[in-house]
Amino acid sequence: MTETTMNALVSPEGSLEILSNYEVSRLKDKSEGGLYRLFRQCALAVLNTGVETDDCKELMEAHADFDVRLVPQPRGLKLELINAPGHAFVDGEMLRAIREHLFSVLRDIVYSHSLPNSVAGFRKDNPEDLTNLVFHILRNARVLEAGRQPDLVVCWGGHSISHDEYQYSKDVGHQLGLRGLSICTGCGPGAMKGPMKGATIGHAKQRVKNGRYIGITEPGIIGAEAPNPIVNELVIMPDIEKRLEAFVRCGHGVIVFPGGVGTAEEILYLLGILLHPDNVDLPYPVVFTGRQENAEYFEMIDKFIRNALGDEAASKYEIIIDDPVRVAQTMKQGMKDVETFRRAMQDAYYFNWMLKIDPVFQLPFEPNHDNMRALELHRDQPVHLIAANLRKAFSGIVAGNVKESGIRQVQEKGPFEIAGDPTLIKPLEAMLEQFVAQNRMKLPGSSAYRPSYRIVSGAA
Repeated sequence: MTETTMNALVSPEGSLEILSNYEVSRLKDKSEGGLYRLFRQCALAVLNTGVETDDCKELMEAHADFDVRLVPQPRGLKLELINAPGHAFVDGEMLRAIREHLFSVLRDIVYSHSLPNSVAGFRKDNPEDLTNLVFHILRNARVLEAGRQPDLVVCWGGHSISHDEYQYSKDVGHQLGLRGLSICTGCGPGAMKGPMKGATIGHAKQRVKNGRYIGITEPGIIGAEAPNPIVNELVIMPDIEKRLEAFVRCGHGVIVFPGGVGTAEEILYLLGILLHPDNVDLPYPVVFTGRQENAEYFEMIDKFIRNALGDEAASKYEIIIDDPVRVAQTMKQGMKDVETFRRAMQDAYYFNWMLKIDPVFQLPFEPNHDNMRALELHRDQPVHLIAANLRKAFSGIVAGNVKESGIRQVQEKGPFEIAGDPTLIKPLEAMLEQFVAQNRMKLPGSSAYRPSYRIVSGAA
């Protein structure tokens, strides 16, 4: 059955009702340096909210005739949508949540590209400048709330999970909601949607009126993981590194559910940061959790971490199996510890300024064949650099799996090659094989997984 499409003229909802002439010209610019292609891609992803797909390239090709145009108005602007997906509308009217997300996309793309150009001396390789950019994007999106006590739990996990795993993530979210905690995820389906859905019921039971369901994504991911319908605050960061920094700066604790390479990337990013000597006394609750059937999965993750990063890295998290109540209680106590520490150190509740992030975790990594083959996956380096390089390996696999540019590179030149110390590479290969066997690389019902990587012998 052919999907219906619609043409519509949409007024702003929530944010960014006016643009400068320069901003309009950049959004209309279809050249390599313009923002039109980026805006169109993110807008189309938002219009597919609730649709399960994990192939950005496939999404773009399926809606090749979609277009979005800026229409200046005497008191602001409107967006003209051509051949927009029909499921974004009800009786000819766009769903309000999708309209909000559409203008959140416009807000964040314009702001994140104009801010560096407007700040004198801004350097893309300066750690303080990069952290300030993350802060300003979050503040501009009104994610940072002064005076609000720590309550934001970041939930990571796979988009490709079983029904039982999804139900468990809902149960955990429900328990978090009953304790007045809010949820921040990567905004997609699976383990990103479940905690939010559970928390809505918990918040309703406790009459929590200001529950937050924050989705933080980036342009390369949003096409593969369109926002789920529960997200009520959407933020588009410029790239995966700033997305990850946004998670750990504005979140007060992290829960990890079963997932695939994207989840592994997030774990390595977080542990690499927490292992920095400057962060040793900084409270940051981290819980790995799943059903009883996931016990072996987390044993595998734990074994991989201990082999690659050592027992100190494993001391940074707690594994809780099949106990949503205990998970929520652990997070609630963790929020109190964070609040006590931040008050004592006179640090903000809404943004973790004290967290030390090494520049190696901030500078964008471009996944291509040369960069993937050149990764330094060996033990003759500090442990945080091992974590950083492993994170990049997983980031490249994610790009080859779901990001339009990565998919095209793999199709044109073959899988990315990964090489290094066998004591790191062999466990990595074994874990990736388990991710594939457990169907954690693709959404249920999609075609069989086609590897975007190839493990090769010999050090890089």
